Formats: sequence, structure tokens, C-alpha cells
Amino acid sequence: MRTISKWVPKASRLLKAFSRFRVTTRKTGLPILTLVLATALAACSEQEELVVVEPVNTSRAIPVRMASVEMRSDDELLRFATTSRVRQRALLTFQVGGVIQERAVGIGDQISAGQTLMSLYSPSLQPSADAAQFRLEQLQSNNIQADRELERLETLYDRGVIPLQELEQQAARVDSLVAAVSNARATVEQAASLLREAQLLAPFDGTVEQILVEPGEFAAPGQPVIRIASAEQLEAEIRIPAHLTVLLSTGQVLTAWRSLSSGSDEGAAMAATILEISQSSTGENSLYPVVVSLPEQQVRTGEAIEIGIPRRSEPTLVIPMSAVMRSAQGLSVFQSINGRVKRVSIEVEQLQGEFAVIKPGSLQPGAQIVYAGITRLADGDIIEVLP
Repeated sequence: MRTISKWVPKASRLLKAFSRFRVTTRKTGLPILTLVLATALAACSEQEELVVVEPVNTSRAIPVRMASVEMRSDDELLRFATTSRVRQRALLTFQVGGVIQERAVGIGDQISAGQTLMSLYSPSLQPSADAAQFRLEQLQSNNIQADRELERLETLYDRGVIPLQELEQQAARVDSLVAAVSNARATVEQAASLLREAQLLAPFDGTVEQILVEPGEFAAPGQPVIRIASAEQLEAEIRIPAHLTVLLSTGQVLTAWRSLSSGSDEGAAMAATILEISQSSTGENSLYPVVVSLPEQQVRTGEAIEIGIPRRSEPTLVIPMSAVMRSAQGLSVFQSINGRVKRVSIEVEQLQGEFAVIKPGSLQPGAQIVYAGITRLADGDIIEVLP
């Protein structure tokens, strides 16, 4: 604050300059020196104004907006994006190698279970089946003859004509032939099964999605040749963190939505039932696959959708982020107590969107804190709560 004492040095210099003059004015009779001093003071006042500090009106209320400290439990849904797919799908292969001889279906054709889709030719299949059948018939004939010979020897042994050793040798030969017949029968069944594998049959009703090998091309054993799918059941697979899987169980109903990225407006929520929950993570990302079923009447194959996974936690104290102040002493808020504010230190445990989860102890549920107008406040100020 500027005071008159600061003007004295300037006035003193003027007084010294006019100290030898004692002339008075005609009208007032005042010394000219007095007038000069007054003029000098006036000039000084024009250069340096007097600053008057008004006392602060501590009784004036500062308008603010208030919020309550809430006790919340986190029950929000976390959305995971995925794509719908058919539940029954298969890449069909031949178990034997050969050249594709015939293709009975095309892409998009509707097929029935047991229908022949493709056939191949392998020059070794039919001869192997014929040889196995011939070997079986030969062993069966030998077995019949050995049984007759065993019956004859038993009769001779009963009469005491032959020794026991000869009878036992024939019985062993019969047992060996029985085992050989069983082995040959298994070989025939195997050859017949391989021969049937030359015909590719549909395992279920569905639609042909892709033809991978054409007639005239060679197909190795186990090589995919055709892909089929059934549109009767749709599913989707999402991958979630391990801590969310503990809240899920097989048969639990979740909520699904059409994703806006699919190009259509988001429709009403759909029911998605959990079919499978993996007990191990996939790869290095530590995410666990979860498969859910979808209503085929509301979703098409390959459509982008979102699956809601609930996330729950223990009740926590929550305040608006805008109420938190940062200073050298740490984080704090202004709490309203009997019309005045009090600075209260807090500890923030985590952030949840526009809210902060604080550690219990400093504030109680229901406490009123300032979230708007905090920049004009000081500890102990009177406040006026705005609607």
C-alpha cells in the first residue's frame, strides 16, 4: 500500500529549492512556498495513486454445488466384441488317398445326413478287400475241417486207439485256427471300412460352404476337401480375463447386442446362454475362451455382436472425480459441515470412469462434498448450495 510518507522526499527537495523566498500572495497572504508544496503534493499524487485495501467480507456465501459420498457395488456389464458362427461345422476329409472321381454337390447346396458328397478312386482298396475276404473264407474252411478231425480223434481216444498227446495236438490246432479266423474277420472289416471311405458322406444336415478339391485332383489322407455347416444353431466365442470366469457357469444366460460396426442399428438385447468355459488360457495373452449360444432367429452367420459379461465387486465409497483436489499435501475434498466447508484428506484407490473410489475412514456414506466451485473456496468459507 502506497502512503504519504513516500511523497515526503520529493516535497523536501522542493522546499529546499524555495527556502530563500518569503513572498506572500496578495489574496490569501499565504507564502508562495506553501502553494508550491501543495502543487508538488498534487503532482506526486497524479503519478502514484493511493491504494485502499477494503476489508474482506467474510460473511458473504460462495455458491457451490454439492454431491453425496455413495456406497456402491460395481454391477456393470463389460462388453466383448465377437462374431457369430454356426455351432455345427466341419471340414470333411477322406481317410484314404486317391483321385477325386465324382463330386455330387456344389457350393450352397442343402445336404442331408448320410448323403454322398464326393467319391474317390484308389487302385489298392478293392483288391485289398477281396484278398482279405478270400483269406477269411480259407481259414473258416480249415477251421471246419479241424473241428471234424478233432471230433474223430476224440472218438478214437475214447476207444483207446490213439494216445492223449495226439488228441491234444489237434485241439491246439483248432484253437489256432479259431484265432486266425477272428484275425482275418477283423482284416476284412478293416478293408471294407477303407473301401467305404472312398465315399464321403455328410455327417449332419446343413449347407455346403466351400469345395476345396475338384474331380481329377489327388486328395491325400486327411486333406480337407469340402466344408459344410448347419445354420440351425449359432454360437459365438469371446476371450475374457481369468478373474471374470469365476462369475460364470455353464447354462448361465448373458446379454448380447448387435454391434454398431456391423452396419445395422443396435437392436434389443438378446439372450446368450453359456455353453463352454475354458479352464486354461490361450496363448500369451492369458485370456480364457467362453462359448455362448445365440438365437438364430435374431442373428445371422458372421454378424458382429457384443456379449455382456457382469463385473461385480464389494461395496466401495465413490465420489465424483471433479470434487478431488491435488496439492503438495496430497489429495483432498471440501466437505460441507453446518454451512461451512472443511478440507478433508482422502486416499483414492482406483478410478471408475467419472468417479473415484476412496479408502474408507476419512469420509462416511452420505457426507456432502463440493464438486463445483472448489477453486473459489478456502478452508472455513461459508457456502450457498446451488440446485
